[in-house]
Amino acid sequence: MYYGTPTLLLNTLNEDGTTNISPMSSSWALGDCIVLGVGLGGKAIENLERHKECVINLPSPALWENVEKISSYTGTKNIPTGKEEIGFTYKKEKYEASGLTPIDSKTVLPTRIQECPIQIEAVVKDIRVPEYNSLFAIVETQVLHFHADESIIIHKNHINPARWSPLIYNFRHYFGLGEEVGKTFRSET
Repeated sequence: MYYGTPTLLLNTLNEDGTTNISPMSSSWALGDCIVLGVGLGGKAIENLERHKECVINLPSPALWENVEKISSYTGTKNIPTGKEEIGFTYKKEKYEASGLTPIDSKTVLPTRIQECPIQIEAVVKDIRVPEYNSLFAIVETQVLHFHADESIIIHKNHINPARWSPLIYNFRHYFGLGEEVGKTFRSET
């Protein structure tokens, strides 16, 4: 059910203080609350359960290839069988693999991604696994700090929708707010 939602790069803190980057496409926001759908068995959920801070980076369509470069990697050394069967491999250094640049956050320990036009620092408020599906967790976060590239800001503190285009993940293909710009390695079309 990847029916078209913004792609995000979720940065979480590893045990050694480095940052893990997890490409995701399951989220929604209302006010200062962002809800994430995070798969179980991966590094993102492991990190969020241990250290309740994250950065939600929103890439533009121009970054689809950077996102795709790390989409087949997991930060978990013991790769879950289901992920291994569809081609995931272990890679810790996702900044290096993606060609993206880390920058310090203002209020949380995981770093932000410099190239992403929007970066949102947040804390985890609740994590729960639905009784009806044990494949993912619903992670509620509260925004602490919102960063936006000056080129997409209008009237000092608003995002200009004519200048901001999120990278959209639509049935395993990447889009901007228009033409398709690429597709994931898992696409069947």
